[in-house]
Amino acid sequence: MTRFIHRYSSICHFILASLPLLVALALMFCIFGSEAAITEWCRAHALANPDYKSIAKIITDWGNAIFYPVYLWFLITGIRQRKKSRLRFALVFLAVQLVVSLITVRFLKIAIGRPRPGEGLLFEPFSTRGAYNSLPSGHTCEIYGASLPLVLRYRTLLLTLLLGLFAAAVALSRVYLTWHHPSDVFFGWMLGSVAGFATHLFSKEN
Repeated sequence: MTRFIHRYSSICHFILASLPLLVALALMFCIFGSEAAITEWCRAHALANPDYKSIAKIITDWGNAIFYPVYLWFLITGIRQRKKSRLRFALVFLAVQLVVSLITVRFLKIAIGRPRPGEGLLFEPFSTRGAYNSLPSGHTCEIYGASLPLVLRYRTLLLTLLLGLFAAAVALSRVYLTWHHPSDVFFGWMLGSVAGFATHLFSKEN
């Protein structure tokens, strides 16, 4: 019974942390109707509002980096204080991020060869050119792979909401800057969710 409640709580917090992004993507499609229309609106808005564009660049460039000292803290305190749970959490996170957010995402980007917004419509599978490495969004995968383990570890409403909003901001900044299609971000969220749950499950003590 306790295990069921724990699992139910984890799923609820996962959904809550994912809602800001998923709702935003759904609203985009409801309002604009297509990815091309979304891209055009974002490009025009960013051009007309350079301050917003600058903010989006800061978010997209530094959003993921904010989590590096967090997991470094888990690693250092785990070693110094001999707290195995913290050390295991940090090491599993590093391993999962390496496998999912780096290797898997990179392979899929190259294998799929989807053009970034404004680069045309034809795919170039197994292309190493950055202009054809759009799907999935690596930034989105990484941000959810880093934020969800914290959401699932602590399961507190305020932290879940804050991390969910922050992760969504990083993911949506990729769309706003027209460096990714909305569907790239969606599939990045899916992979990041796998990474987040993997880190949570493999770092749990038996």
